[in-house]
Amino acid sequence: MDKCEVCGNESDKAFQIIQQDETHTFDSFECAIHALAPVCGHCHCKIIGHGLEVDGRDFCCTRCAAHASKPQMRDRVENRHAR
Repeated sequence: MDKCEVCGNESDKAFQIIQQDETHTFDSFECAIHALAPVCGHCHCKIIGHGLEVDGRDFCCTRCAAHASKPQMRDRVENRHAR
């Protein structure tokens, strides 16, 4: 059984995420998000989607980017399902 690095629970269903050559062990996605997800530079929510990045700052959406005086920002991932 592996131990979650966030909550300390020991679980036989724990999983590992490798990020920048560091291995992290969690027992839930909630703990993984808490530990690894970037934080929006405007509203301070955890970014669990694609998000946006400019000048080294992360944002959860274009609205937050605009509020942070970054109106030129666009989504990082092209919407291939747009019609």
